[in-house]
Amino acid sequence: MTRHFLSLLDCTPEELNALVGRGIELKQLRAAGKEHAPLKHKTLAMVFGMSSTRTRVAFEAGMQQLGGHAIFLSPHDTQLGRGEPIADTARVLSGMVDAVMLRTLDHADVEEFASYASVPVINAMTDRFHPCQLLADVQTFVECRGSIEGKKVAFVGDGYNMCNSYINAARQFGFELKIACPEGFTPDPALLATTNAATLVESPQEAVENADLVVTDVWSSMGHEAEQKERLEKFAGYQVSPDLMNHAKRDGLFMHCLPAHRGEEVSHDMLEDPRSVVWQEAGNRLHSQKALLEFLIAAR
Repeated sequence: MTRHFLSLLDCTPEELNALVGRGIELKQLRAAGKEHAPLKHKTLAMVFGMSSTRTRVAFEAGMQQLGGHAIFLSPHDTQLGRGEPIADTARVLSGMVDAVMLRTLDHADVEEFASYASVPVINAMTDRFHPCQLLADVQTFVECRGSIEGKKVAFVGDGYNMCNSYINAARQFGFELKIACPEGFTPDPALLATTNAATLVESPQEAVENADLVVTDVWSSMGHEAEQKERLEKFAGYQVSPDLMNHAKRDGLFMHCLPAHRGEEVSHDMLEDPRSVVWQEAGNRLHSQKALLEFLIAAR
């Protein structure tokens, strides 16, 4: 059966923990200079409808390091950009490559693509979820503090795709999630209702209190650029700073999926704070995505 990775719910908790552990192993193999090429002669099509740095580099470099090849396709490089139906592109690419990675604004497009594809499809971020980022985030926490199960995590900011993915992660990895969002920017109530592990709270300070991990994201994600001025006003008070982090546990960590807007969702000094592990987190995108590629492609 073809396996897809459209959200964290496409894997069991056991599989997700295995992927995190495998990402750590692959990172160690690379650091030791040991070759590991289980995807020799395998090809990944990377279909990008939106810009990317970490996702593209991690998947492209990851395929090369695993012995395979990646093809970058922008909207100008495919017939999708000229109106070819998603179903047609999915069936065509399935006959030529071993997996497809797709970044698009509308999550329904990824679901439709996967429904017609006969090879694994990976969600490389939509307006609904960003599951690949969560693999890297959990890997980073495990490397720094051990298992995330039973820990307290705070999400401060926009109840959008990263917040949604943290809700799924709380359910799958077994941690407690406290979410602080401005009114009108809270996550989907139906998604919140799927788990008792995630709850909305009144303020960033309440969310961060005694947290083991504090997470935020930009206030104006891709697709929301026109709302930036309005959002700056409504999100005032939701900036993560060293002062806010002082409400967390003494060994609490800070993460941000990047890119970051200093002076908005994070203070100018937060990314360089000793509690920040954002650079390790960003680098782990490579290793966690290699683990995912190995899991989805080599197993077939």
